[in-house]
Amino acid sequence: MSNLRVASLRGRKVKTSPSLPDGAVVTGVATATSFSGDGSALTGIDATALKDSGGSVKVQANTSGVNITGVSSATQFSGNITGTTGTFTGNVSVGAVLTYDDVTNIDSVGVVTARAGIKIGAGQSVSAVSGIVTYYGDGSQLSGVESGVVNFVASGTIANGATVVIKTDGTVGIVTQTGSAQSVGSASVFVSNSVVINRDATIYDPDTGKIVTAYRSGADNRGYAVVGTVSGTSISFGTPVEFGDVSIEEMSVVYDTTNNKVVILHRDNGNSNYGTAIVGTVSGTSISFGSAVVFNSAETDASSATFDSTNGKVVIAYQDKGNNSYGTAIVGTVSGTSISFGSEVVFESAFSRFFSTTFDSTNGKVVIAYQDYGNSSRGTAIVGTVSGTSISFGSHVIFNSGGETVEIAATYDSTNQKVVIVYSDASNSDYGTAIVGTVSGTSISFGSAVVFESSQIGFPSVVYNSNNGKILVTYRDGNNSSYGTAIVATVSGTSISFDSPIVFNSATTQYTSCTYDSINEKAVIAYRDDGGSPYPGEAVVFSFSSIATNLTAENYIGIAAEAISNTATGKITVVGGTNTGQTGLTTAQKYFVQPDGTLGTSAGSPSVVAGTAISDTKIIVQKS
Repeated sequence: MSNLRVASLRGRKVKTSPSLPDGAVVTGVATATSFSGDGSALTGIDATALKDSGGSVKVQANTSGVNITGVSSATQFSGNITGTTGTFTGNVSVGAVLTYDDVTNIDSVGVVTARAGIKIGAGQSVSAVSGIVTYYGDGSQLSGVESGVVNFVASGTIANGATVVIKTDGTVGIVTQTGSAQSVGSASVFVSNSVVINRDATIYDPDTGKIVTAYRSGADNRGYAVVGTVSGTSISFGTPVEFGDVSIEEMSVVYDTTNNKVVILHRDNGNSNYGTAIVGTVSGTSISFGSAVVFNSAETDASSATFDSTNGKVVIAYQDKGNNSYGTAIVGTVSGTSISFGSEVVFESAFSRFFSTTFDSTNGKVVIAYQDYGNSSRGTAIVGTVSGTSISFGSHVIFNSGGETVEIAATYDSTNQKVVIVYSDASNSDYGTAIVGTVSGTSISFGSAVVFESSQIGFPSVVYNSNNGKILVTYRDGNNSSYGTAIVATVSGTSISFDSPIVFNSATTQYTSCTYDSINEKAVIAYRDDGGSPYPGEAVVFSFSSIATNLTAENYIGIAAEAISNTATGKITVVGGTNTGQTGLTTAQKYFVQPDGTLGTSAGSPSVVAGTAISDTKIIVQKS
């Protein structure tokens, strides 16, 4: 028959199914409540639902794909599973390699654990989408990573290996040094006739900002004082004022900062050559004086004075010819326009001369340098302590044991807390020589003497620059046509070094005297110009080298690890890192950043440690 129409087909026995040994062809829809068998022969299924015999697996087909639900942990799929997307609400385990060449991103909100490691293709990187990538562990297994290097934006071009400072805006730049060299301004005449100016006869009045020079006029041999005003690199003077109506000699000038007065010491030739003092008050470009007061009623020579700012006293050292020319000192107290004195004290019971006094403000001591004629004319120093209106002394100390020491000048370097003495060493061809002294208690010790001029010098004077910690020495250079010459010195420890000398007067120069104007940061040198007629008194302004650096102990951060263009970002080797951009270093040597940015083995100013060299080209960056 060609068609069989029945309502149902059943097996011969109850609850059995009929067998179709040759198969069945269904051209319409076949509907069943269940299927049995592995389904390997099923093809072309367009089913809406399939369940296993336990009713736990349901397969649904629709336009968006096939959903499988009710799968137990024991259910497995073999072969390939292909789809466009997949969503899993539980864990997914892969026993072999999970490979997909087209995967561009793995987006995880939790931790990705790679037990056998992660391999990243060549030229690729690990980076944050935003924020900061944080690495955990001690980093000991990281390779190819630069330690001690930080990226900064450059302000200006930075060469590889250059020392670097950080600026307030967070950019970095090289260490720089700017400034001008030392120089001398044009000479100003303060008196046209022949004058005598002693080495201590020029002083600075810090209360009025004026310079005061005392001198003996060649016209009448009387004493005069003139007030000078520094402006830029020049000085102008008021009208000279007479302070002695008779012949005077042996002048020394000191400034009393307690009473704001100038005190001039001199020998009064019109009064039996007595040692005399007079108090002056500066006003504008002039000076007025009180009455003269005798401090030694005997012939007095070689007086030199200093001001003890600790006790507010003037201390005078002098040769007392009324007492065997012994070295003698006396303490003076200024009151108004007058001065009174305590008792004389002998500090050297021998013929003494060439006195120069200074005050050690750190230790509160007076230091007197002089020639001890009674001891082979050796250079000698002694420390004095003021108490009330008197002064006591320790033992004298020889600073030039070689022989005759003449024309002595002394000053105090408060930066290094040292006394500096310059002198003409007659035992060494009158060479210009300097030595550094250190006060301790009531004594003083000295370093080694240093020759600053290998020729005969005359009329040395010395002053301390309180702004940059330098010493200025002025003198007549016998080997250079007796020109007026100045030289700048720097104290270091117990020694002293000198710059090159500079001529301030290209003619025969006599009687140099100098002081320091701390407001204008200039020195003023007064002298007699024997190249003029008739030997006028002149003065010049000396400008120290003005060198400034942008380096501080705080802003140094390291050394450039590469060349960096202006505004570009580049690598800086910071503290703990090793910089390889150096040449000519000495292994195991500590280096310091110099004010001009170079590296040196001694500290500059300020003192900044650069690091320690581990080879001639490598340095470990440090800051202390």
